[in-house]
Amino acid sequence: MTIGRTLESDPIEEARRQWIAHGWGEAADGMAAVTSIVRAQQIVLQRIDTVLRPLDLTFARYEILTLLSFTKRGALPMTRMGTLLQVHPTSVTSAIDRLEGQGFVERLPHPTDRRAVLASITESGRARALQATAALNGQVFEQLGITEHQTSQLRSVLRALRANAGDF
Repeated sequence: MTIGRTLESDPIEEARRQWIAHGWGEAADGMAAVTSIVRAQQIVLQRIDTVLRPLDLTFARYEILTLLSFTKRGALPMTRMGTLLQVHPTSVTSAIDRLEGQGFVERLPHPTDRRAVLASITESGRARALQATAALNGQVFEQLGITEHQTSQLRSVLRALRANAGDF
């Protein structure tokens, strides 16, 4: 998404140049890398939102539906979902509330743990997950705007960044 008009030059590279000019040369590449990651995230999230909005989904709710559809029984404890999706339990609860209201998920008692609640995907939830996946595959995941080799390099670099931060 471009705001206003397309720029003739890269503002992040200009910021990097200014960083160096102001005596922060040792941090200039890191600042440009971080700023580029944040801007790239904005671009990708906008593209995802454009695809999912007509399906009445957010990316968070899509991730939950997809995760549930990958399980053998189509159900997981809500606490486990938070761990797997790396989000706070409150975020899972909020998303499940919305998905339940849409008829895509239902809450079930855990068969062996009375304290736990399972989130279970419904048939309409499976159908919506498949529809969303097809749209995301065709309009976002298969069309990042970079080559396969660059995609592989990007995944490798970001995996190293995440590992170094203790993400896994």
